[in-house]
Amino acid sequence: MKLNKEELERVQQLNNSFAQAKMALGEMELKRHGMLKEMDTMRVTFAEEEQKLISKYGAASVINLQTGEVTEKK
Repeated sequence: MKLNKEELERVQQLNNSFAQAKMALGEMELKRHGMLKEMDTMRVTFAEEEQKLISKYGAASVINLQTGEVTEKK
């Protein structure tokens, strides 16, 4: 017994589509992992910069990120 040509082609097509989807999902997960690592690095860098600014302007300061203006917390 053997699949007919159409059945075989359909099963092969579905199998290929499934394999491509798995590959794409794996690539997305790798990219996600890389982005999460990059965000962790950004968090550390931001915290370091924040500490420098706190040391310079004080913990009660508020910085307007649009203008750079530093004011006291109300």
